[in-house]
Amino acid sequence: MKRSIELMAPAGSYEALMAAIKAGCDSVYFGVEQLNMRARSSNNFTIDDLKKIAAIGKEHAIKTYLTLNTILYDHDIALMKRIVSTAKESGVSAIIAADHAVMNYARAIGMEIHISTQANVSNIDTVEFYANYADVVVLARELSLKQVADISREIERRNIKGPSGNLVELEIFAHGALCMAVSGKCYLSLHSNFASANRGACIQNCRRSYIVTDQQDGVEFEVDNEFIMSAKDLCTIDFIDQILDAGVKVLKIEGRGRSVDYVYTTISCYNEAIQAYLDGSYTAEKCAVWKEELSTVFNRGFWDGYYLGRTMGEWNNENGSKSTKRKEYLAKGVKYFEQAGVGEFKCEAHSLQVGDEVIITGPTTGYIQTIVHEIRVDGSLTNRAQRGDLFTLKVPDKIRPSDKLYKLIPEKLS
Repeated sequence: MKRSIELMAPAGSYEALMAAIKAGCDSVYFGVEQLNMRARSSNNFTIDDLKKIAAIGKEHAIKTYLTLNTILYDHDIALMKRIVSTAKESGVSAIIAADHAVMNYARAIGMEIHISTQANVSNIDTVEFYANYADVVVLARELSLKQVADISREIERRNIKGPSGNLVELEIFAHGALCMAVSGKCYLSLHSNFASANRGACIQNCRRSYIVTDQQDGVEFEVDNEFIMSAKDLCTIDFIDQILDAGVKVLKIEGRGRSVDYVYTTISCYNEAIQAYLDGSYTAEKCAVWKEELSTVFNRGFWDGYYLGRTMGEWNNENGSKSTKRKEYLAKGVKYFEQAGVGEFKCEAHSLQVGDEVIITGPTTGYIQTIVHEIRVDGSLTNRAQRGDLFTLKVPDKIRPSDKLYKLIPEKLS
């Protein structure tokens, strides 16, 4: 039975796509070619992948959304039309768009449209305007939940319907990286490297440390304790109830450039949180467990964004991830013994011991996480497999040749 709240997962690869499905997503969003906001940072799909992605979506009863949300120039129009037409022919559920050229063409050929956060929708009249094109609107990330709730109530009061004839649904970002710029509209990367963030080519200058120079006497000092333009990651899992009470219908997880374990972990936690909200078992104790689990994968530290009325962002005090676990590549898959539920692997680096926590990823396998209880090398029980060993261990799901096995290692954080 379809639930009333939709959880949307990032898919930057087939591994991430399958991991998101295993974790319980209701939809995925992804990009192709260069006309999406993760053109540089994500391993994007190609036009030729659209039919396969749409088929996987239908097979698993999830929706598939193609992001085509960059600024477009005249020379992009032909490619844009080819992508949108192919998406419609392939059975992709909808296009996420910000440029009016995309909306205009998609509407002309009968392709469903969602309005991207890049459109910076911040008021009810703008929602009403975009209802001429779209059934779902992603609101600006800078709004408070009070503003979101006001917009939601006005949609019902004004009876604002999209092309489908249904009331327009509101979508917000619930977790992941936040940009220092309003709705991601930044020119810093373009100014320094002629790589436009608004065309998916951001080089993330804001994530770096900086030295300030006094122009009168030339004195320089390094900005201490904070990466002054690098925001912490958004995390809303401990106030999901307030977000859903505000009338939000779609929760989007950021992270098309993130790893498979990040996708699986974030979707699993938010899926459980949504279910708990719907069945009345959402508690502070559960939120604490979910937040601890979210901290095990890539993050820059967490804050609640602007939803709860903040007027100023929270900034990092160090570069890189603050995840409490890191992964170390060990082995590749060789074969799977179905009756025994055992996977065979070739150890290519480091070593594996009984008691280790491991993850296995692959384009079809998606994501598996388990504890090693038993290792066999050449058919004999052992406590350790080393580089060069062909070994087997019990796995909770089917693995495939060339799947990758990683060991999860607790990270020592300062």
